Amino acid sequence: MAELEVQHAANRGAVARRLTAELRPYRGTLLVALVFVLVVAMTQAAGPYLVSRAIDRDIGNRDVEGLLRTMLMLFVVYSTGAVAGWAQTRRVGMTGQRVLSTLRNRLFEQLQALPLSYFDKRPIGDLMSRLLSDVDTLNQFFSQGMTQLLGAMLGLVGVLVAMLALNVRLALACFTIIPVMLLTTWFFAARARKAYRKTRQTVGNVTASLQEQIVGVRQAQAFNRTDVNIQRFRSQNAANRDANMSAVGVTSAFSPAMDMLSTLATALVIGYGGYQVLQGQLSVGLLAAFLIYVQQFFRPVQMAASVYTLMQSALAGAERIYSILDETREPSDAPDAAELKRAQGHITFENVSFAYDAEHPVLREMSFDIQPGQTVALVGRTGAGKTTVANLIPRFYDATGGVVRVDGLDIKRVTRTSLRRQMAMVIQEPFLFSGSIADNIAYGRPGASREEIEQAARAVHAHEFIAALPKGYDSVLGESGATLSQGQRQLLAFARAVIADPRVLILDEATANIDTRTEALIQRALSTLLAGRTSVVIAHRLSTIRNADLILVIDAGRITERGTHDELMARNGLYAELYQKQFREPAPPAAAPVMRAASGMRPEKV
Repeated sequence: MAELEVQHAANRGAVARRLTAELRPYRGTLLVALVFVLVVAMTQAAGPYLVSRAIDRDIGNRDVEGLLRTMLMLFVVYSTGAVAGWAQTRRVGMTGQRVLSTLRNRLFEQLQALPLSYFDKRPIGDLMSRLLSDVDTLNQFFSQGMTQLLGAMLGLVGVLVAMLALNVRLALACFTIIPVMLLTTWFFAARARKAYRKTRQTVGNVTASLQEQIVGVRQAQAFNRTDVNIQRFRSQNAANRDANMSAVGVTSAFSPAMDMLSTLATALVIGYGGYQVLQGQLSVGLLAAFLIYVQQFFRPVQMAASVYTLMQSALAGAERIYSILDETREPSDAPDAAELKRAQGHITFENVSFAYDAEHPVLREMSFDIQPGQTVALVGRTGAGKTTVANLIPRFYDATGGVVRVDGLDIKRVTRTSLRRQMAMVIQEPFLFSGSIADNIAYGRPGASREEIEQAARAVHAHEFIAALPKGYDSVLGESGATLSQGQRQLLAFARAVIADPRVLILDEATANIDTRTEALIQRALSTLLAGRTSVVIAHRLSTIRNADLILVIDAGRITERGTHDELMARNGLYAELYQKQFREPAPPAAAPVMRAASGMRPEKV
């Protein structure tokens, strides 16, 4: 993962330029802010000069009125600088927040557009860390660091000009410190950049571990793995702690180094400037002004020390953010892709092959034909490729060989939106969103009326348990519907699929975790719901697919058997072996009337 980040965001300079490019839409606002920054810089340069004037001219000549006028001017100058500083901080801060809001939107849109294969290889916790923690580091930099750094750098230019204007020789003596200051900054910058990249990586690991262990706490307790998980988390947390301590060690040494250089510059001013005063080449007031300028000269650098941590952390976070934004999105629809109208549900696989990676093919030249309204079951050992077949139909993945067709059309030649609009999928572990039960059911068709929601729930026999809840359909679910039983969550997933009114229904182990009574209710409902619809059913519980119109037996990515239950049992092949392992004695003829469309269509020859 670190290699990907280095590949997509090779160096800090490139990342900094990309961050700068994010500010281009706000050039006007930033230009106004720059004017305020210049005002602040001019007031900082003018202040010490007025101090020297008060000492040399007003106090030296015992001019009380002149001193009052100078003090008034000094008050006006510093007040103007304070107001201008507030204005530029506000404008830059607001711009930073707009940039971050846009960046978050782009990140979320990118995550929604990435192919499923991207998420297969990355912990969700790490992605959450990038979306939240890494963006937050940019938030701190834009809202605090950038404003201070911009004002400090321009203020430094004003101080340099003022010092040269007052006394060139003394100014040049002070400037001899600059090369040492630049070398010191470069020395610490290289080490801090590496250290903060490490902190962003380790915090991503910690977040990923937290997310995984919290979600899997039930399994951890069931398998007595809590102590092992605690030790593993402590190790990851210690790695994050060590990375942060290393980063803090680098940046904490930077500020004292700048303090030493500031003290050296002050000593130069006092020594050489004092000599000039004794020689009559410099006034006491100008020497006092120079001492103030020296403090102002190093103040931006000292401020950079405090901003430095934010800047390095922000750049390291930006590298991780841009590594997501640079990922290749799910391939766009073909330029001539057509809208798939109301589908009949005719699905064809023509010599389809697929591999998640080139060295490990999952499907091998698979061909079959599903007629509209048929119920087809996919059967096979774990890892045979059943779920992969189901995922190719709605183009969650694209076949690496052959063609998948719906109603005779290559699915790569129709838009994904119109293709997926025709389909609904119910999986073994249904995902429910935070919100009400009604909202979760209506997720299958936004804008559905309450009557339609209730009809969908009644169709899958979910209405009874929903109505028994204190708030009925308005009951708010916790994360993933944890307050409901597994069977109740699955019933809601079925209701969500029903209300979408799909032409093709894909059931991937959808009844595996449901008790026998709930399963019987669903089977009776499905016999009506599947009427006129094409359905693809994956099931390990073979009793549930006995009456399917067609059963495809998949082994090692190939179809080895096909036919009805009775035909396959008579063939005494893999299907019969799997069935007999589940049922040591013959199944009764009155098995549940499962997974068969009411149309009663028989399978075509395939």
